[in-house]
Amino acid sequence: MIPDPADDFPTGAWELPEEFVLLRDTVRKFVQTEVHPLEEALPHDTAGVPQPKLGELQRKARELGLWAMATPREFGGAGLSVLGQVVVGEEAAKCRMGAFFPAGGAFGGNPPNVMYKASPEQFERFARPIVEGRMSKAYTAISEATGGSDPARAIRCRAVRDGDEYVLTGTKLWTSHAAGADWGVVYARTGESGSRDAISCFIVEKDTPGLTMTPIGVMNSFSPYELHFDGARVPAANRIGDEGAGFRLASDFLVHGRIVYAAGPIGIAQYALDLAIDWVKQRQVFGERLADKQAVQFMIADSEIELRAARLLMYQAAWNADLGKDVRVDASVCKVFGTETAFRVVDRCVQLFGAMGLSQEMPLERWFRDLRVKLLGEGASEVQRMVIARRLLR
Repeated sequence: MIPDPADDFPTGAWELPEEFVLLRDTVRKFVQTEVHPLEEALPHDTAGVPQPKLGELQRKARELGLWAMATPREFGGAGLSVLGQVVVGEEAAKCRMGAFFPAGGAFGGNPPNVMYKASPEQFERFARPIVEGRMSKAYTAISEATGGSDPARAIRCRAVRDGDEYVLTGTKLWTSHAAGADWGVVYARTGESGSRDAISCFIVEKDTPGLTMTPIGVMNSFSPYELHFDGARVPAANRIGDEGAGFRLASDFLVHGRIVYAAGPIGIAQYALDLAIDWVKQRQVFGERLADKQAVQFMIADSEIELRAARLLMYQAAWNADLGKDVRVDASVCKVFGTETAFRVVDRCVQLFGAMGLSQEMPLERWFRDLRVKLLGEGASEVQRMVIARRLLR
């Protein structure tokens, strides 16, 4: 089912290899036949498919091999390449809750990427149950009130060594998926303020005394959490890697993550455009179809042009990442163009639907809110532009 990473690379700049076309079609059918019917019975802003239906949905996904796809094979996963991940990510997002719960949450099994740098004992205790589906996903806590786009310098949450433990004090913000997670990865400062080499990474369990979690109300349908550490004691054995090496460990995965991040917004925007095309072909205005209006035709055409460009930029970035190239610029280009294009396209689709586009009878207004958040996640557009400019002007 899952292609070998060695065979991932397209034969041309505009076509996917056959095995990825088959994978794309499998995910597309799963979302259409399994996820969409469940969504129709759920409230508009539901965040993920609730149990016990989620368990059944995940069982079906595992039977199709759609599980732990991003986890390397040596850790028990499918080892899907970055190109494969964006193909899956685009299709999995084509549902109402797809911005934050692709395929309704059916595709799991991937622990935080930094766990692939953990000790064998840490991986077996914490990550293995996620890969095998015996435990829910874990969260990653980096951002703070002092900044999220420059975490290496902005982190103020401190971890002080006390014998065989570290004492964590401080607050984390905008942490996704914290509620219900059995554990998470927390980045805290263990040395000099402002230094990239003074941040360490810790595994923190949900029942740790001194840890409290509070949901943060935001504009989108999925609430992140504030994590407050008030002298929370974490075993030194739960530190991942050397003391002070946390940011370096995270950096290994942040770049590739931006490429995969763009896939969801592109998938949502494509789905919105498909809905809009069907709508304008049947909607009658002033005695003729909306589709016959040139202004409408140009909105459809511009959306198609931009989505094609965004998808090809994403494929190129993923392809280069799988070839082992330096993709820092590719990833930032992909993230900025993909998320901004998706937001523009969905905005146009709301306009094409008129008042119906604002109603909760359609998923468009939810996507509009969710995609606005995506312009900030994984590094704001302005930060990505800084990355691109610095590399080009160096």
